[in-house]
Amino acid sequence: MSLKTPQKSNKMTNEIKYETTNNSDRGQMQGYHRSPSPRELQKSAKQSDIANLKSKCRKNITQGQIEGDFDARFTIGMEVEKNRLHRNAVKEYPLFAGFESDSSCGETSGMRGYEAITNILPLLPKGKWRNKVFNMMFEASKIIEDEHSPSNHRCGGHITLAVDGLSGTELMQKMRKNVGIVYSLFHKRISNYYCCKNLTMQTEGDSDDWMGGDGRYSVCLNKGQTIEFRLISRFQSVKQMMRRYELMYEVVDFSVNNPNGNFNSLLKKVTPIVKSMYNGDMDKVAEKLELAKAFQKMVNTNKVNRAVVKYVDPMNRMNPSDWFDADLRRNGRN
Repeated sequence: MSLKTPQKSNKMTNEIKYETTNNSDRGQMQGYHRSPSPRELQKSAKQSDIANLKSKCRKNITQGQIEGDFDARFTIGMEVEKNRLHRNAVKEYPLFAGFESDSSCGETSGMRGYEAITNILPLLPKGKWRNKVFNMMFEASKIIEDEHSPSNHRCGGHITLAVDGLSGTELMQKMRKNVGIVYSLFHKRISNYYCCKNLTMQTEGDSDDWMGGDGRYSVCLNKGQTIEFRLISRFQSVKQMMRRYELMYEVVDFSVNNPNGNFNSLLKKVTPIVKSMYNGDMDKVAEKLELAKAFQKMVNTNKVNRAVVKYVDPMNRMNPSDWFDADLRRNGRN
């Protein structure tokens, strides 16, 4: 559906603004799963926010409920887990829905850790609207940056994705054709108990021997209308959060709008992002892209291969002659 350009008026010259709500609950630490519900920040952009978007990008923007408003078709949410939070940094931010305690990310087992959960954010292409999302990240740097709020390997960086008009199952089925780059970048988390199940992102109906592999501690958890990538490692900087946001936009956009696209084409699109992630180290970039192909082969075939087995089976328990999905289940991997 093409987007209509609204008639000029004072209202239409406004821009979307991301501000705090003065809700005290959003600026206080809450108990586990007790933080306030996220705000829907993917809605109500104005014409000036999307004016410079290329036509091919506008397919990911929809008409809002109010004439002249625009909504993002793709959304993203992120969890920022920390061992400790900077003194006096816990307050309301436009970026975050709220804060809650979480023992899984304490400095040591049994200690209390913390997490900041973002609002529902628009997942956007490069442009003015995206810049406003990035600005919210900079405003919350005292929470995101390890320099101020430290984290360790016990912390994760779960990312939740949704596409208007698609169920979680439908989105997972589309994205599993292109997730090799996500596995490659975060392969160290594959052996983590909290995100090691359903390694090939199977959904009911994908295969005759599907065994309900989308349990809570999956690589990617199907949550009904959203999917949650639990494989993502902790957030340590604003730059890192921005690059992951950009990566997820490209993977979602390619998966949804180019369903028959070649995975190598996606890798070309994300290469500049990966290059920035590794500060221009092209040897590292080449290594990650090659590993992405191997992981994608694993997901596509539901079979382990030599390039990925050391990450999938770090304890070397599998027999190379039996690298297939049933073995993943017998070893607790599915």
